[in-house]
Order: sequence, then structure tokens, then C-alpha cells
Amino acid sequence: MTQNIQLAQFYGKSQNYTQIPRELYSQYGVKRGLRNEDHTGVLVGLTRIADVVGYKRDTDGNKVNSDGILYYRGININDIVNKDTYSGYLYEEACFLLLFGYLPNRAELREFCKTLSDSYQLPDDFLEMNLLRMPGKNLMNKLQHALLTLYNYDPDPDNTDVYQMLGKGLDIMAKLPSIACYAYMSKVHYYDRHSLIIHYPRKDYSTAQNILSLLRSDGVFSDAEAKLLDILLFLHADHGGGTNSTFTNVVVASTDTDIYSTMASSIGALKGPRHGGANIRASKMMHAVIDKIGLDASNEKMEETVREILNKTFPQTDGLVYGFGHAVYTLSDPRAEIMRKYCGEIAKKKGLEKQFDFYRRFENVAKKIISAEKGMDICSNVDYYSGFCYQLLGIPQDLYTPLFVVSRLVGWLAHNLENKLYDGRIMRPATKFVGSLEPYIARKDR
Repeated sequence: MTQNIQLAQFYGKSQNYTQIPRELYSQYGVKRGLRNEDHTGVLVGLTRIADVVGYKRDTDGNKVNSDGILYYRGININDIVNKDTYSGYLYEEACFLLLFGYLPNRAELREFCKTLSDSYQLPDDFLEMNLLRMPGKNLMNKLQHALLTLYNYDPDPDNTDVYQMLGKGLDIMAKLPSIACYAYMSKVHYYDRHSLIIHYPRKDYSTAQNILSLLRSDGVFSDAEAKLLDILLFLHADHGGGTNSTFTNVVVASTDTDIYSTMASSIGALKGPRHGGANIRASKMMHAVIDKIGLDASNEKMEETVREILNKTFPQTDGLVYGFGHAVYTLSDPRAEIMRKYCGEIAKKKGLEKQFDFYRRFENVAKKIISAEKGMDICSNVDYYSGFCYQLLGIPQDLYTPLFVVSRLVGWLAHNLENKLYDGRIMRPATKFVGSLEPYIARKDR
């Protein structure tokens, strides 16, 4: 953007009139970032969909750190993932559970998967007109654009009846994997001059299988790879109503706007590096660390590197060690624990144990140093291992956060519908005016 001297002057002068002193927040009891003094979130609603447990309370009501637990409809995610046999469609099973509140039997899951697969196909000319002819530089922005464009293909797009919203939401869920993969293929074809490869989704494939098939030139993948991606989608499906993108969805949906606008707003929230975009930041950071110190680096060298990142002396860092710390979890993030286990299995099969060992050692070193620096327990989070998992699957970095969208859309939909059913009011919080009252000065006298 061309430097505008006048605009810069206006902005500089405005600081004399717009500043809000920090102490006013505590004076008026305003919770900055909707956070309490002990860093817990301010309650803004009720839900039966998911529960994120990162701490407990003692008999005096004080916060006590604990190992993290994530519940989907009251069921510990570890109990779902670690069941005796894996038969695929784990993500779809979680979608059913989150939306309808109970675990489906085989027939119900089969019918639910058929509902999704029957909607895999994109509308006529959608691929050509909206993705191939209009490639996007940023895939998250392109996903927003694509969802808003789907509005035009819906014969009744502004119908916000809860049952109608459920149907529309499932239709978007079914199409989103193809849209994300095609948006990527279109981008690298147009901007990077790569060959354009387009596969069509298969009705006999799960969401995870279709993503791998759509992205690979030969469409071939192993059962182990499909299982890992299925688990990744499962782990990202929901994280309670307090996440920024889910809260955004409920706020926007409370105005009774269409579902396409609502979901596009959540994508905008998820894009940011403090939310879903952190998975790319974590992956880039780890690549930079490995490039600099090598896979054989000692723990002492890792400690030195972590301190460089914290002190902003490591190249292209902002003082944050991405993949560590969480707004709720304290001692552990259950999603990261599960990812560590399963990506370790794939790494072994692919002969990448050395890379996995580096991640494991760096994780231990970073947790120790950051916890000491901050004076509080810090754990690795879901973003730390997700990038490595995607790397093991050969998924390009550009798609890390879009695949987060593909997975999380069901959570957005579930909270959207729940709020419509059992709250129903427009979200309307308040702010406290702390400016001074001033007289109007006629333009000629200013």
C-alpha cells in the first residue's frame, strides 16, 4: 500500500483522543478478551455438545491444574479413539454424535454417511466458474468466497429454520473437502505453474479417504494413512463453544442470517495465527529449527534455540513458541497426546523415526523452559503435532488450516443449531463508554 503521509499524521494525532487507560478495565470490571483474572473464560452460554477440561477447582474454589480431557457429548475422546477395532469413518461417527447427541448404531451411521456421500458432488459449473477460473492466493479466503458463492446455488438460501439449517450444513460439510482440495490445485496450477490434477470424490470413500484421493496424482493411499487423517479430522471436530470461531458462528447466526454467511465468518476467525492458523506457524517454526540445528542436535542446543525464539533473536520469530500453551489446558492437551501416539506409528512405518524423536525431545525441552519462564504449567497443544502429521501424509502446508475448517464445520453447525433451539436471542453484550462529553465545534471554527 502506498504510504499516505496525511493518513499517518491523522493516526498519530488520534492517539490524543482515542486512548483507553488500562486501569479502566479493572475499574469497571470489564473482562479483557472475555477472560477472568485466573485466565479462565467468562461464561457466555450453556452447551451439551462438548466440554473442554483443563483444570479443576479445590474446596475453596481455586483453580488447580490437571491433565486435559475433551468430551464429545459427555464421552471422553480417548474412549472413542482407543476402541478395540478401527473400521473407518471415525470422523463421520463423531459428526453424528456431535449433531444428534448419541452414538449411532451401524445402520444409522451407514445412512448418515450416505446422506453425506450423496452430496459430495459440487453443483454444475461450480468447479470451473468459481475455482479454476478464479484461483485464490490464500486458501482460507478462497473457502470463504466459495461458501458465499454456494448461497447462489441454494433455491432457498435464507431459510433459517433449524431443520433446514441442519440439511444445508450437512450439504456444505459434504462438499467442503472437494472445495478445499480443488482450491489448492487451482492455486498451485495458476501461481506456481504446477500440473492441474482433478479427481472426483468417490461415494464409497470416507471424508479422510476422499481428501487423500483428491490430493494425490495417482489417488492411492494406505489404510494407515487414511486412519491417521481420520483421527486428525476427529480430533479437530469440536472444542466447545468458547473457541473464537465457534463463538463467532453463534454470534453471527443469532442475527438470523443465512448459514453461508455464518460459516464464512467462522472461517475468517479460524484463519488467524492465534487460532487455527497456528498450525502453519508451528510447522514453519519447526522446519526452521530443524534446518538450523539439525535432527541430531543435543538437548542443550534445543534449550538454546527455545530461548532464542522467546527472546526474538531466532530468525523470523515473534517471541512465541508456536504449538505450546493453551487457553484452557494446563498439564496436557488430550488431542496432542493422541496425535503423538499415532503419528509416531506412521513415522516408524515411513522410516522417519529420527524426525519424530526430534519433535518429542524438543517438546520436552520447550515445555520445561516456557513453564519456568512464565511461572505456570505450559503444555504442547494440538498445533504442535498436527503439522508433522500432515507432513507424514504428504499434505501441503497450504492445506493445514483449510483442513481444520473441513473438520471443525460440524462443531460450528452443532453449536449453531443448539443456540437456535435453546437460547434463540440475538447476541448483544455491552460496552462501557469511558470518553468525555464534548461540544460540537462548527467546521469554520475548528
